[in-house]
Amino acid sequence: MSFKSFSDFMPRQDILSFAVLALILLVVLPLSLDIFRLNLVGKYLTFAFVAVGLVLCWGYGGILSLGQGVFYGLGGYALAMFLKLESSDPESTRIQSTPGIPDFMDWNRITELPWFWEPFHSLTFTVIAIIVIPSLFAYLIGVAMFKRRVGGVYFAIITQAIAAIMTILIIGQQGYTGGVNGITDLRTLKGWDIRSDFASYVFYFLAVVLLFVCLFLAQYIRRSKLGRLLVAMRGQEDRVRFSGYDVANFKIFVFCVGASFAAIGGAMFTLQEGFMSPSFVGIVPSIEMVIFCAVGGRLSLVGAVYGALLVNFAKTVLGETFPELWLFAMGLLFIGVVMAFPNGLAGLYNSYVARYVDRLLDKVFGPQRSSDAYRPASSDTVPPAAPGLRQNSTSPTEGAIS
Repeated sequence: MSFKSFSDFMPRQDILSFAVLALILLVVLPLSLDIFRLNLVGKYLTFAFVAVGLVLCWGYGGILSLGQGVFYGLGGYALAMFLKLESSDPESTRIQSTPGIPDFMDWNRITELPWFWEPFHSLTFTVIAIIVIPSLFAYLIGVAMFKRRVGGVYFAIITQAIAAIMTILIIGQQGYTGGVNGITDLRTLKGWDIRSDFASYVFYFLAVVLLFVCLFLAQYIRRSKLGRLLVAMRGQEDRVRFSGYDVANFKIFVFCVGASFAAIGGAMFTLQEGFMSPSFVGIVPSIEMVIFCAVGGRLSLVGAVYGALLVNFAKTVLGETFPELWLFAMGLLFIGVVMAFPNGLAGLYNSYVARYVDRLLDKVFGPQRSSDAYRPASSDTVPPAAPGLRQNSTSPTEGAIS
């Protein structure tokens, strides 16, 4: 889809929010934090990839997935396999019973590299696999579910079950996956030490750049006709279907996009932390990822990033101060946000701040054209209706077919 003007793709308020986020991530944090804390922020940003994908899936498409940790883990494990093979050359593993294979395989008496590990000797294949494998898995789930019109709470429960199954599978196949410990002791990338302070800086900025690539792609989808159809499907799915649209295909597509975003985040986590384990794949981390999105605002791309940063920061502080209570605190945070601020941080901004910012921008840059003007918080996170669509009269955030 092509936009008539740049403001159709990126309204003035969105430009401001993207610019402020870029300023914080690229300038303020690197200049104000030491390398240890900056590395922590880099880890938090890897979860922001998942939250951005959930804005598209859950916020706009109404697809609540409680299994995004599966795709996060698939992306992380794909890169971990490449890095582990690089650190398991015959010279480095000469003391093993079988040199040239990962140490955990040798401990489990596996005498040759499994066939599905072989392609991960190639970095090019690995980069492609980080996107393709999770997207393909999401496609298979989507076809199985959405073509049979399985949705709502049933889809959420099924994705949660898939996360549990994947965790059990990874732990059970210890000789091939590293088991409960995961794939650890990752040291180099093409001979470059990934554990150095300089590498931490490089990977932090790489994570920020990739995050903004995903944000711009999500913004394109959100402002396009597809984004408007997703909003319409969320509110009146049957009416969209009766109008001739293949609802299942739209859901499959946005679910695959969310999976690929999560996989990129998982790969960046592996690169920055030097390991990947099943603790990031199961039910609990998947639910936490939904909390990141809810706290930031499930209808706001930038809000999802702030939500991931805020919740993870709170988790770190509470975990250090009250290690036995942080899970309860996170649960109370989620319940409080859902009950008091259903649109999260972005909803608070849109309700109390956005109109004043818009007036200030009018004074500085002049009035904007009416189609981009400020709208009330209940609808300003939803794109204008596409041709053939109208907003539901009972709820301005739910699209419906005319």
